[in-house]
Amino acid sequence: MSPPTTVTTLQKSLSILKTSLLPKAILPPPSIHRSFTLASSLSAKQLPPRLKIDDADLTISYLKGTGPGGQKINKTNSAVQLIHKPTGIVVKSQATRSRSQNEKIARQILADKVEDLLKGDASRNAIRAERARKKKASKMKKTRRKYRELGKEAQKDEHEDGDELDLEDDAGDGTEGQGEAQDHRLDAEDSATEEPSDNHTAEQKQLG
Repeated sequence: MSPPTTVTTLQKSLSILKTSLLPKAILPPPSIHRSFTLASSLSAKQLPPRLKIDDADLTISYLKGTGPGGQKINKTNSAVQLIHKPTGIVVKSQATRSRSQNEKIARQILADKVEDLLKGDASRNAIRAERARKKKASKMKKTRRKYRELGKEAQKDEHEDGDELDLEDDAGDGTEGQGEAQDHRLDAEDSATEEPSDNHTAEQKQLG
């Protein structure tokens, strides 16, 4: 009974040895550089966080809406007015029929206005305006380059057409010269034909 046990033990040992000798799966290293580059590009396009205004610096009023929008706007206090005490900036919003939504919109508008006053060119609105200006300038530059290239192509086509016309004129002058030479040759043949007939007439007169 001992031999079968020995064979089984050897088989297990061989299987363990084969498993240990097999090459381990090599996993690709994490794409740290790629993720860093992607994060950098996203951060370059993102705007700075909006300025947070303390509620203690605000005076909030709920007013009745005015203008078109239905009876609910005109009869309910859905419009929101915010006054920023440190700067005196006043903002009013009645964009929707919801008071909470109007207050949220008014807070965003007020934060942008206060940020414009405090940060100037570094504010969110200034950054957005600068990006829009650069985008428009780039688009206009591409448009000017396109029309400039089209103008050059048109001038090139005009020069080529002019050269072709000159060649046609030269060819036409040669044809006219050949026509004139042929006319002179025909005149000479006609004169040569007329001279014998005149001599024959003169001989008949002498004989008569």
